[in-house]
Amino acid sequence: MIQPRQRILSILAVTTLALGLTACGKTEDQTAGQRLDSAVSRTEQAADNAGARTEQAAQSAGARIEAGAERVGDATSNAANSAMGVAGEAATTAEIKAALVKDSELSALQINVDTKGGTVTLNGTAPSDSAKARAEEIAKSVKGVSSVNNMLTVQTR
Repeated sequence: MIQPRQRILSILAVTTLALGLTACGKTEDQTAGQRLDSAVSRTEQAADNAGARTEQAAQSAGARIEAGAERVGDATSNAANSAMGVAGEAATTAEIKAALVKDSELSALQINVDTKGGTVTLNGTAPSDSAKARAEEIAKSVKGVSSVNNMLTVQTR
């Protein structure tokens, strides 16, 4: 459907074209009315083509916007999952440290606990082999811990 403004512009273009053809003084087999009808037809076809191209461009832009929004959503989800993972690791580390504090033979200040992806690494010193083994068992008992790298060294006091 042609908008009123486009219709007026089409009529002005056709009128200008008709006047130009008349001014040229060419003698053709078509009458002025036939030439005018032909010019109107070509103008309407050009308007329809422009409308189709505009619609295609709008659809293409919409698809690109949707794809961009999907990528932003994925990135946001990945960032949230990563943050939750880091928070979970910090909670695991804190839970292990709290359990180490409760043990009378182990010193939580002497043991460094690092958690990454369910794997806990213990670094530092333990007063005996049994205390070293107990520290590993404490770490293994915490939910979410899949393995423990016990790097503690035994150091007698």
